[in-house]
Amino acid sequence: MAELVGTIDLLAKTCRLGYDEFTQKVAGCGEMKRVLIVGAGKGGTALLKLLNQMERMFVVAVTDINSKAPGLSLARSYGIATDQKWEDWIHKDIDIVIEATGEEKVFNQIREVRERSTVVIPGSVAYVTAELLEDKESLVQRLKQQTENQHLILNSIHDGMIVIDEFGKVSFINRSAERIIGKERASMVGSPINEIIPDSRLPQVVASRKEEVNQKLTLDNGKKVVTTRIPMIGGDHKIIGAFAVFKDITEVVNLAEEITDLKEVKTMLEAIIHSSDEAITVVDENGSGLMINPAYTRITGLTEEEIVGKPATVDISEGESMHMKVLRTRRAVRGVRMKVGPSKKDVLVNVAPVIVDGKLKGSVGVLHDVSEIQALTSELKRARQIIRSLEAKYTFDDIIGDSQEMTLALEQAKVGARTPASVLLRGESGTGKELFAHAIHNESKRRHNKFIRVNCAAIAESLLESELFGYEDGAFSGAKRGGKKGLFEEANHGSIFLDEIGELTLPMQAKLLRVLQENEIIRVGGTKPIHVDVRVIAATNVNLEKAIMSKDFREDLYYRLNRLPIYIPPLRERKEDVELLTDHLIQKLNEDYGRHVTSVDEEAFRILKEYDWPGNVRELENIIGRAMIYMENMEDTIRSEHLPRLRKASQEKDKQQGEAPWLGETLQQAVDEYEKNLLADAYRTHEFNKTKTAKALGISIRNLYYKLDKYKLDKDSMQDYS
Repeated sequence: MAELVGTIDLLAKTCRLGYDEFTQKVAGCGEMKRVLIVGAGKGGTALLKLLNQMERMFVVAVTDINSKAPGLSLARSYGIATDQKWEDWIHKDIDIVIEATGEEKVFNQIREVRERSTVVIPGSVAYVTAELLEDKESLVQRLKQQTENQHLILNSIHDGMIVIDEFGKVSFINRSAERIIGKERASMVGSPINEIIPDSRLPQVVASRKEEVNQKLTLDNGKKVVTTRIPMIGGDHKIIGAFAVFKDITEVVNLAEEITDLKEVKTMLEAIIHSSDEAITVVDENGSGLMINPAYTRITGLTEEEIVGKPATVDISEGESMHMKVLRTRRAVRGVRMKVGPSKKDVLVNVAPVIVDGKLKGSVGVLHDVSEIQALTSELKRARQIIRSLEAKYTFDDIIGDSQEMTLALEQAKVGARTPASVLLRGESGTGKELFAHAIHNESKRRHNKFIRVNCAAIAESLLESELFGYEDGAFSGAKRGGKKGLFEEANHGSIFLDEIGELTLPMQAKLLRVLQENEIIRVGGTKPIHVDVRVIAATNVNLEKAIMSKDFREDLYYRLNRLPIYIPPLRERKEDVELLTDHLIQKLNEDYGRHVTSVDEEAFRILKEYDWPGNVRELENIIGRAMIYMENMEDTIRSEHLPRLRKASQEKDKQQGEAPWLGETLQQAVDEYEKNLLADAYRTHEFNKTKTAKALGISIRNLYYKLDKYKLDKDSMQDYS
């Protein structure tokens, strides 16, 4: 309030008016004054904040030639009109005009056109007011920070503190006091101290003005405390309250009682150590053995007589004594591999120092039998493989790649896994879209429920609807009695992976859209909707945007599926992952083929890196697998001669780039010719098996039939094809 009066006084002086005359003009003997602020910069904004808090001031409008001035947006938030021209407002019954632009020209123009009853205040006042407000806010902030620091300090001390006012009511209590007393702070502040602590003598300290030091007190909850009570006297020698600082000595008293029974405690600890299945060894500060348990003897083969009283190094067969290292460094060690005992048992060792009152008293070590750990790890791995074979097989750990592109895709997929939204996986064939679908399910809250996989292109169109949505009894000839659940019902509370979603016909797209919108399906031949709670993960290598333009894909379904699109990059865009993928595939194929290949030589790896991999990871796996098949049994390194097709493709590419002339054909003709040759080669390589050929090429079986028919490729005509 004093600052507000000072501001008004300054305004009056600036306008060459006395204080009483100015306040009379501004306040108008209680009448509401209409104010126009010209200029919405720093000063105008400060004045707007000030006047908006005054009941007798009504800011009619705020103007500024700069439409982005901060005061204009603030005025609009207050519901005050804004404009770029003050001339439009000067004659609208304005009592006070505050010129906050700081330009004398504007001030003079306002004075010339104003009404005689209108008071014009110059812009310099606005800046002075802004400075005053900033100083005020700075002081308030500093006071607030000091108060917070004081509360932080008082709340951080271990001792309890309670403050009362002169009337005996609690005005402050810190966290330690709250913990010791056992009541919530909110229920104590403002209450009489004797209602909280009936035996408190703080009211007597207020009355006597004398402090009481180190007084014992037992609280209602049974805790014993030592307290000091001090009166608070103001600068005018008037009592303003009192405070008490107290320490909980319950634990100290209990500890003293427990020390008298230390022998019993030691016996109990020894019993615990000896009954543990963990191998434990204890040494003193000099490294001499103090104790071992039976589990230690079982693992190492060393008895108590061979360890107790002997140096800590006596049990080490290979490696450094971790006890001695911990005693030197006073730091714990974990997971150190070494061999102990006469049988050189392979163990993992954890050792920690024993420090009492800052003094090193020895160390404790725990040994784990590595062979047992390996056996348990193998059992766990087998169990995981069994579980993964029942449901979704892969996790994000199975997706290989640390390139920037793959890292981005993985981060998006992990975010998607934590949401219930539909996911659309986009990418070329062979990039690993199904792995992503498995991993998203396994990372989601639905991981304990079913994961159903559907290849929309592999199921005949006439069967797809009944497979997805099920059918009722008698829905069609050959229908199973009692009907059948569809895959959406089977996946209830789980996830369904719709691969090759771009191959769906428009009628099936409409039915899938209903499931996504209404969360319900209708069986073939049925009329009753069935509610399903299924998370849809879709995948496609089709350009859906192009399919929408050609009316082959519904736009509304696209927007339903495309809420969380994840682009999986082709291998040619992340060639830095080729080495990691190759190592991973070699290990995988070693298990499948019973081989022991360990590496790829430099020349072969160069060929792998230079190739563009149109078939992506699936093609890489195919090439590595074929190379391993053609290797001799004793060979363990893939060399360039094991990659004839890749090497040939690379050479032909170089030759085409350097020598191949243009033969006058169109781009489409060249593409068709290349596609025809590739199809024929793949078809013949897979012994004219259409399913295997389609899978190897990463296309649907329906698409393969179309292309074979387009190029007139069949088994009979290809016997002499070259």
